[in-house]
Amino acid sequence: MILKRNVLALALASIGFSATSVAYAAAPQVGNSDRAIGQDATTQDATSTAKAKAKAKQDARAKDLQAITVTGFSRSVESSIDIKRDADTIQDVITAADIGGLPDVSISDALTRLPGVSAERINGESSAINIRGLSGDFVETTLDGREQAATSGSRVTEFDQYPAELITQAAVYKSPKASLIEGGVAGTVAMDTANPLENAKQYSGVLNMRGSYNDRANETVGANSNGYRVSASFQGKFLNDTLGVAAGFASLYQPHVADQFNGLAYNGQKDLNGDGQNEYISEGFELQQNGGMLRRNGYMGVLQWKPSDGFELKADGFYSQFTNNSSGRGFRVKTLSDGIITNPAVLANGAMVGGTVSSNPGDPYFTVQTTSDDNTLKTSVLSGGLNAKWTFGGWTISSDVGYSRAKSDFNNGVTWGLLYDDMSSAHPNPAANQSVNYQLNGLNPATVGFNQDYTDYNRMGLGKAGVYPYIYKDESKSFKTDVRYDFVDNSFLSGLEAGVRYARRTYNADRSAFEYGNDFGQYATGQEPLALNPGNAPKVCFKGNLSGFPCFLSINTLAVLGANGITPTPVKSWQNNWTMIQSAEVDEHISSGYVMADIDTRVGDRSLTGNVGVRVVHTSQYSNGLQQIGSGQGEAITDQLGVVSTDYIHVRRGKSYTDYLPSLNLNYHLDDNNQLRFAAAKVMSRPPLNKMLTGSGSWIDGNKYNMWGNTSPFLDPFYAKQYDLSFEHYMPDSSGAFAAALFYKHIDSFIENYTIDPFDFAAAGIQVPINPATSQPYENGQYQTAVNNTKGGYVRGIELSYSQVFKFLPGAWSGLGFAGSYSYSQSAVTSTSTLGGASQKIGLPGLSPKVINGTLFYSLGGFDTRVSVRHRSRFVSSQMAIDSQLVYYAPETVADFQASYAFNNGLSVLFQVNNLTDQPTRTYFGNPLETGTLQWFGRQYYMGFTYAL
Repeated sequence: MILKRNVLALALASIGFSATSVAYAAAPQVGNSDRAIGQDATTQDATSTAKAKAKAKQDARAKDLQAITVTGFSRSVESSIDIKRDADTIQDVITAADIGGLPDVSISDALTRLPGVSAERINGESSAINIRGLSGDFVETTLDGREQAATSGSRVTEFDQYPAELITQAAVYKSPKASLIEGGVAGTVAMDTANPLENAKQYSGVLNMRGSYNDRANETVGANSNGYRVSASFQGKFLNDTLGVAAGFASLYQPHVADQFNGLAYNGQKDLNGDGQNEYISEGFELQQNGGMLRRNGYMGVLQWKPSDGFELKADGFYSQFTNNSSGRGFRVKTLSDGIITNPAVLANGAMVGGTVSSNPGDPYFTVQTTSDDNTLKTSVLSGGLNAKWTFGGWTISSDVGYSRAKSDFNNGVTWGLLYDDMSSAHPNPAANQSVNYQLNGLNPATVGFNQDYTDYNRMGLGKAGVYPYIYKDESKSFKTDVRYDFVDNSFLSGLEAGVRYARRTYNADRSAFEYGNDFGQYATGQEPLALNPGNAPKVCFKGNLSGFPCFLSINTLAVLGANGITPTPVKSWQNNWTMIQSAEVDEHISSGYVMADIDTRVGDRSLTGNVGVRVVHTSQYSNGLQQIGSGQGEAITDQLGVVSTDYIHVRRGKSYTDYLPSLNLNYHLDDNNQLRFAAAKVMSRPPLNKMLTGSGSWIDGNKYNMWGNTSPFLDPFYAKQYDLSFEHYMPDSSGAFAAALFYKHIDSFIENYTIDPFDFAAAGIQVPINPATSQPYENGQYQTAVNNTKGGYVRGIELSYSQVFKFLPGAWSGLGFAGSYSYSQSAVTSTSTLGGASQKIGLPGLSPKVINGTLFYSLGGFDTRVSVRHRSRFVSSQMAIDSQLVYYAPETVADFQASYAFNNGLSVLFQVNNLTDQPTRTYFGNPLETGTLQWFGRQYYMGFTYAL
């Protein structure tokens, strides 16, 4: 389609919900709305006067444009450029055409194409994101201007919960302003759903259907290689365009598989050479086939009523339900330091990376286990609210009632098969003559051999089964009102804005456990190992990258337990007292207000725009939980098995605090195509919710009372002062842009686990039990807790971005384009880790010094294709093995490909490959020769069609 493009109108057309997928079905339609996009809910309430000013500037710029062709990915690039150009903060944007044009599994994939944004892959898919070297703990997330509850068990948003098909725009605010909800030290991700009254068409609908195939699924027993994605949407305007309706549905059914070698932390020590010097020994390692199926259904609905120019009422809702059934089958070699070690291979740093480990007659804790882990993760996010806006005489008043709820139910099921002397005996004894010979090979799979056959049904039995649910509920209720006045004639200010917000956020953690048997075969009477047979434990052999490893038995845990009359029912009990202690809640009350002035003046003969303001936030945070007192000095509390304990008391602890957060954004317009931006602010991110729990256990050491918990309701937020400087150059026809940005953040403190010894419990308001022998309180012992350290530190860096549609090229080459960025970040922040053996300094979690992404795209007529590549250098992050462990992630480069063709009848066809080079995830413990986890996920192929009405 050839059209004369009004810059603003094109940007507005790109956010219509149907346009999400129409990009490949037809050329874009142009909307007639003057409303700016890419802003938060408060900024969206600009009055008609402000709109007229903005439109006048954009119309003047549009007069110089020539007739151009705008289709596919090119349209998305140009729309994003226009939004960034007219924004009042430093930000980057993904528009609907981009998100819908490349059918990403989630918004996380789309966001990684922005400068300074990277993602951490879970099961091969992007999930939590990092911004400018800071992890998800520092990222605030909103949907339609409302803070989002999280399914992660902390505050980290897992963006794979949000189907890309239901989001029309996602902006990353890198500099804050007073009207934004506080919480984004790294940045704020603001997602938006549809505004049907702004859709270009009277009625529109889109249907997407795609089949998928994973090329590694045949390497994992029981895995399904095929899946699908389906989405449908509708938008309509009724009653003379005063009533708008939008609805959408997106469904995902997709396999995930991984060949996996998993090394465990170096938490053992032993003198291997007889020289009196202890070497560092890994807890062990795992060899596993991992497989599973992702199911996600998302729903979105909007009802918008605008009976006059002076009033608008909008109700919107979003719901996403996510289920991940996954399994891990293979071997776990555990507690190497308890075996007899011969021929050890030891690195210069003292870490053992190979050797022969054999059973120790005097120590039963070295073991070889076959693993049959079955995990189920069920999460859901519900978000919505009601927004009303009144506009009259230069005033705009808006009120919003919002609700967000996230639920997460992770059921961790573990089963360990063990080798016994003779499973036909009444009380089988664990085999005593086992050994393993292994050699780690750095970032490649290890060499592993056993001296026993772990597929022998006469000797293999189910030795241990456990079910450990982690259940979280995070809920936020909010209300806010904003008032704005726009000046008609003012030589310095274009408007004044103020607002108040109240929110209550509650978080509940619930733990329980079921256990049968023993990890090492030392079982109690009545929990003897259970017999296996080919029907409930078939023989399985490794394929792919792990094809050289021995075969094993894949145990159907429920079938084995059921055949023996056992139903696994997890409970909270004093037998596993951590289930009672870690079941607790956090209650936050947040009251905030802000004042902000919009600047629109001239310095010399150049325009200066921006805003200055301050946000005041009062936070009250408290946690309810249990403290272990001991000696029968507590309350009478009954567990779920009916057992009463008097060793615990209910406690409620916490604090209140007030913060003042000033912010400044200035944009100096050097000319029509060049801008220089400066921003400064004080920002905050509240501590992770799971680190604020007050539950704690204890132990008595002589006359000393000691507590453990590694959480604290007294934690302070992360505070930072940040400064940004950005130069932006825009091509005369808005077909391209170049930006260079410098940033500096100084973070006051970080949260770490710390042992205080001795700790004055009474001074902190913590009850200390009475020593019956002395009739006096026990003396102060150690307190294992979470604290804000005093180190702090900076994060600084540079971002370069360039995007352009090469319209100046002759003929068919004019459809060629490129969009990419390079980010470099550094920080002096370090922490100490002993997971690799000897104490070593490791970097700030989430920080990759280099983040690079690029997309080469081409459009011609209805044909559209692109190759996207994203690279991040090594970084530190937590990884779940037997326990959470902090590891280095090796550099990774992930490439995706897509090609599509749009016919003139609304139909388009598409072919796509994600993870084109089958890039693995590889981690290590500081030294690349100390292998952490190696995972290969396979390529994901898609083929399908879109039909647009």
